[in-house]
Amino acid sequence: MRPTALIPVAAGSALALAFSGLILGVGAGTARAASCSQAYLPLPDPSCTPGVYNSDVTQSTIDSTICVSGWTATVRPPTSYTNPLKAQGITDYGYADTDLADYEEDHQIPLELGGSPRDPGNLWPEPYSGTQTAHSKDGVETKLKNAVCDGRITLSAARTAIKKNWTTALSVTGIG
Repeated sequence: MRPTALIPVAAGSALALAFSGLILGVGAGTARAASCSQAYLPLPDPSCTPGVYNSDVTQSTIDSTICVSGWTATVRPPTSYTNPLKAQGITDYGYADTDLADYEEDHQIPLELGGSPRDPGNLWPEPYSGTQTAHSKDGVETKLKNAVCDGRITLSAARTAIKKNWTTALSVTGIG
């Protein structure tokens, strides 16, 4: 199971190195049981990736956070942080395809809706393959964020809908 505690930056670097070492330590012919289920795809396994909120983003702060153009770039973690998590997640989910380029280390609660940027409980390796992919989810995230910022729905409604099932979030909220 993936860790869900917040990790200080210095410890995060050490953890990244540790994850890299662990992954390199799993050699050819070494089988490792998946701890997260692919049965939920295109959604993450909720026991591994429950979704975590950024406490700085609330309904009262959306005009200074998520509704500011470019805000997500100010909180998005670098790939030096997310790639080791992605590699570990690919192992945890037991994906046969282990090419990091075939996945987006995605935020279950998107940054656009105030998801926690660095909490591993909000990050998972979402496949680019299939009928409902990481690319499909990106459009849903943007539509929900626009509806929140336009006042058509509340932040809470958008977060609840996307956390429950991003593939139905637009219809559940009445956006699409």
